[in-house]
Amino acid sequence: MANYDKNFTDELRTRLSIVDVVSKRVPLTKKGQNYWGCCPFHNEKTPSFSVNEDKGFYHCFGCGEHGDIISFTMKSENIGFVDAIKELAEMAGLKLPEFKPRDPAIVQREESYFDITERAAAEYQKQLFTPAGAVALEYIRGRGFTDEMIKKYRLGYAPKNNLIANKFVNTKQDVLIGTGLCRRGDYGMYDFFRDKLMFPIFSARGQVVAFSGRSLDGSEPKYINTADTEIFHKRKTIFGFNFARESIHRNNRTIIVEGQIDAIQMQCHGFPETVAPLGTALTEDHLAILCKANRNIVFCFDGDVAGQKAATRAANLILPFIRDNSDIKFAFVTGGKDPDEILKKSGKDAMDTIINNATGLTDFIWDIANKNYIVSTPGGRAQAEKFLKSQTDKITDISLRAEYENEYNSRKFNQWHKWSRKSNAPEIAVPEIDAITRNTLVFITNKYPEIAERYAEFLATLDISLDGDAPELNLDAVAAEKYIVSLKLQKYLERLRNEQKELTAAALGGDAAASEKLATINSEIARITDKQDQLISI
Repeated sequence: MANYDKNFTDELRTRLSIVDVVSKRVPLTKKGQNYWGCCPFHNEKTPSFSVNEDKGFYHCFGCGEHGDIISFTMKSENIGFVDAIKELAEMAGLKLPEFKPRDPAIVQREESYFDITERAAAEYQKQLFTPAGAVALEYIRGRGFTDEMIKKYRLGYAPKNNLIANKFVNTKQDVLIGTGLCRRGDYGMYDFFRDKLMFPIFSARGQVVAFSGRSLDGSEPKYINTADTEIFHKRKTIFGFNFARESIHRNNRTIIVEGQIDAIQMQCHGFPETVAPLGTALTEDHLAILCKANRNIVFCFDGDVAGQKAATRAANLILPFIRDNSDIKFAFVTGGKDPDEILKKSGKDAMDTIINNATGLTDFIWDIANKNYIVSTPGGRAQAEKFLKSQTDKITDISLRAEYENEYNSRKFNQWHKWSRKSNAPEIAVPEIDAITRNTLVFITNKYPEIAERYAEFLATLDISLDGDAPELNLDAVAAEKYIVSLKLQKYLERLRNEQKELTAAALGGDAAASEKLATINSEIARITDKQDQLISI
């Protein structure tokens, strides 16, 4: 860990408000002297995470986490001290000072790890082109890999014998074990990877830090990866990111596929901005890295059950990272195929069609709600509403969260509570709706679908389209319902007065029945007028 001058870290704490730093990840509300929010370090529904502006620290009364802007940045973004200082310095507009060198022993050990993994990659690649590696070479060529691709991605073969343990016999055993390449057994050192097609895993800077080995005999697991080491952390390492980084910026998007073969094929056939998690274990750390690179992301998964499950998990993980400039989409390769197969059989155009027809995040979450719950029933709708709320609650950007909530409220009203005039609905002659009334009703139906549902039959009689946008109005739920009730009374009163005119004319002509009915109508008009007067004007 680099040791920055204490004066510099003190200046960071002075220049930066802890409220500003924390609020980038945690929505805060001021109560008394402190700001409060839900703790980002453990799951909670009731805010117990307190931020003190004057003293410059945070404290969670639920899990006990405590610290300042530096510790918060480190823990919330899962980064080291140096990276936290760099991020905060950039935020504060400060130039980084010179720092003390790292522990020489740690630096030397890491350098030895990098050296061994680099040399191991070279040895594995040599083995691919030997008789022992013939099966692996045949397999990868059968998957459409050219020699140029094999060279670029440094594919190789780990033979059945202990290649690395024997080849690096003069290397310290602790170093071989520390890289994850070898393990210590009852009869000495042995290779972790044996009889595997080898995919080197690169750091963001292009250094070989680990390996992923694929079985060739159909045995499970299909892939095994190097365990976490000092130079490799699976949760933070993205396959292909070193090759894709420039294209991600240039093409203004990232495509995420399920596996390394898919990622390589995509990169080599017109989609250089493609990456993959190691295995199917997409993590929050992966998304944090990718969202920093670009907030336009297309998840491209297989269309099977596993792919749908992976997509649902990805949607859950991405929600805290989205901002108003994010564009998150989900594309599915159907028919038992994967991107690799699509590219080989149908080419780039077919893959382009799949990507271009991807479903947006808003629609994807909505589709999950409709597929997983019976929204034609009150109970099913209640369950679906709880699910939608659980999703929108994960959005940390307050304004964006509100827009998602409004969008889903509108959809619930317009799609779950379909507008259809019942056959026995009363015929009411309704004059043309003015613009103010229309905008008010659109606002109410979008903002308060549960209120609109209660008056659905009446609203269905209005000659008005409730779809669309309306300006934000200062109406709470009580005022909104009173507005609809008032409008309903107004329309009913108009009908009564029309009948009053007809009956008055008949009564004057000597119609006794009309006179009797007129008295009833007059009484009803008086009752409705009195009821109108009881409503608070809006």
